[in-house]
Amino acid sequence: MGILNITPDSFSDGGMYLDFNTALKRAEKMIEEGVDIIDIGGESTRPGSDAVSADEELKRITPIIEAIKKISDIAISIDTYKPEVMKEVIDMDVAMINDIFALQKPNAIDIIKKSNVGICLMHMQGTPKTMQLNPIYKNVINEVKTFLEERVNLLTNEGIDKSRVILDPGFGFGKTFEYNIDLLQNIESFQSLNLPMLVGLSRKSFIRKILSGDHDDHLSGSISAAIFSVLKGAKILRVHDVKETQSALKIIHVAQSTT
Repeated sequence: MGILNITPDSFSDGGMYLDFNTALKRAEKMIEEGVDIIDIGGESTRPGSDAVSADEELKRITPIIEAIKKISDIAISIDTYKPEVMKEVIDMDVAMINDIFALQKPNAIDIIKKSNVGICLMHMQGTPKTMQLNPIYKNVINEVKTFLEERVNLLTNEGIDKSRVILDPGFGFGKTFEYNIDLLQNIESFQSLNLPMLVGLSRKSFIRKILSGDHDDHLSGSISAAIFSVLKGAKILRVHDVKETQSALKIIHVAQSTT
């Protein structure tokens, strides 16, 4: 899953793809590099970020959705938690809704029920504005797993088939350095939920902290974390660096096929 942020303030690439032509070129490049899903976001969810209106979010993302669909049949995911945005983009035939609030906003579940779109449920403690102020868990693995399991059960009770659901433990979303490390070390424990696991480790601050804050080395750190998570059971990688991650995955796949 390649990241395409149509925002001025995302933590890693804010403003880089706010221009339509630049965003489309980036989408084309990711497709050339072998991306499977393009995840488009119109609102930054970095720590401390402010929300934008649904109208502004749609203004940012709908032109690029339309443009990508004209040049490719690549699967498109929309990174949004707003029911109003979900409704509009589902009508544009996107493949997935990637919701950091796990469909907790009023009417979100109802909108998903009326469609066949895939849904990624993510765990987050707090909101993007507040999530990193003082996140506290007694047991981060158990609490994240319990939250995701409860959300899945709620969706299935509402008639949404589990085959449409993907789970994301939410690295960096209401997690301290230590909690992120704990999640990474124990990511295979989420396989007990019997649903595909998506992980977003690309350029996360806790990876840079491991590397003593060296931002220039985020690529090797991100890829290392991504490959580790795949070996521990992750099925979808949400990344900024598609080509480099694909190359690393090829090595892993070949190595696994010959053992």
